[in-house]
Amino acid sequence: MFKTLIFLLFVIASFLPFSAIEAVEVKDLYQASVTIKSRNNTDRATALKEALAAIMVKVGGNKSVLANKIIKKSLLDYRLYLNQYRYQLKTLHTIKSTGENPAQSKQLFLLASFNEDKINQLFQQANLALWGSLRPQVLLWLVNEDGLTRTIMSNSTDSKLAVMVNDFSAQRGLPIMMPLMDLTDASQIKLSDIWGRFEQPVRKASSRYLAEAIVIMRISNSSLLAFDDVEPNNCGLLCTQAPLKEKRYTLDWSLLGWSIAGEQQIFSQQYQGSERQKLLQQGLADITELIYQHYALSATSQNNFIIEVVNIDSLATYVDVFEFLTNLSAVKTITLLSAEGASRRFNLQLLGSADALLASLKLNKQLKQFIDPLARFNTTTLDNETGDIAVPVFYWGN
Repeated sequence: MFKTLIFLLFVIASFLPFSAIEAVEVKDLYQASVTIKSRNNTDRATALKEALAAIMVKVGGNKSVLANKIIKKSLLDYRLYLNQYRYQLKTLHTIKSTGENPAQSKQLFLLASFNEDKINQLFQQANLALWGSLRPQVLLWLVNEDGLTRTIMSNSTDSKLAVMVNDFSAQRGLPIMMPLMDLTDASQIKLSDIWGRFEQPVRKASSRYLAEAIVIMRISNSSLLAFDDVEPNNCGLLCTQAPLKEKRYTLDWSLLGWSIAGEQQIFSQQYQGSERQKLLQQGLADITELIYQHYALSATSQNNFIIEVVNIDSLATYVDVFEFLTNLSAVKTITLLSAEGASRRFNLQLLGSADALLASLKLNKQLKQFIDPLARFNTTTLDNETGDIAVPVFYWGN
C-alpha cells in the first residue's frame, strides 16, 4: 500500500507545471553559413575555415575553444572534417526608419557541413567540454529605450536588434525566442513590469511559452545612463545640455528561474558602450556561456554512473531505453548490469559529471527521475550501513 502511494505521488508530480518545460533539439549543429566574397579558391578556403570555426563555437559553447592548440590545427586541416558545401545567393533587407522602404542587396553565402564524429573526437582529444543537441529554450524579454520611447522586441518587430537575436540564436545553437506581444501578452503584462524587472508578472506572462530560462534585457541611451557618463564642462549658463562621453548606451540583463544545486538563482550583468548591437552581442554571449556551463559535458572525465529504470515491461521497451541512453551526448558507453522483473540497472560511462547528465535529462520527457522523499539516497552513493549502492530510479514513458 505504501509503495503504491509513493508511485501515485510520482505520477501526480509528473503532471505539475515544471514538467511541461520544453527542450529544443537543435538541428544542423555541424552546419554553418558564412558570407563569402567570391567563388574563387582563396575565398572559398577562407570561408570554409570560418565555417568550421563557427561550428566549433556552436558545439563548444564559447569562443575560448578556438584558443586550443588542437582546435587551431583542425582549422588549418579543415578538409579532413568537411562533408560538403554549396553556395547561396540571398537578398538582404536593410531596415530603415518607419515609413521608408527597406533597401535590398545581394550577398553570396557558403553553406558547409562537417563530420560530427570527427569533430566530437577532436573535443575529446583537446579535453574540451562539448554541448549536446538537446538544449534549453530561452525566452527573451528585450526592451529598447530610445530617449523617451520604450519598445518590447518581438520576432515581428522592425528592428536590427530583433534580427540580431535570431541570427545569434542560429549561430550559437541556443534556442532563443521573443514574446509574440499579441493580445494575450498585452493582457498579462505591462511594459513597466518588464522594465522594472518585476519577477511575478514576468513569470506569469512567460508561462505560456514553456521556457527553461527567462531573460529580461534592457538597452537604454537615456534613463539607465549613470552620472559618470556626463562630460564635465566649464561653459556656465551658455550650456543647455552637458555632452556625453563615448559610452552612450547601457545594457543590463537578468536571468530568472535558473536552478543550480537545487536552488533558484537570479544572475545579472551590466555593460556600457557606444554601440547597441555590440552590447547585445556581448550580453547574449555571456548568457549563452552561463547556460552552457550548466549543461556542458566535460571530455576530461569519464565517470561511471549507475541508474535503474523500473518499468521496462517488454523487449521493445528495453530496446527503446537502451537506444535512448546510447544516443545521449553525455554517455560514452552503456552496460546492462542486472535485470529483475521490470527493473533494469545500467552502468553509464559518462563524458562529464553526473550533474550534467541529470540536468540534460530534465530537458527530456522520456526518462523521468523518481525522487523518494523518504529515501536517504537519490544519487549513486554507497550506503555505509548496508554496504549497498543506492542508485537513482527512473521511469520510462512518452
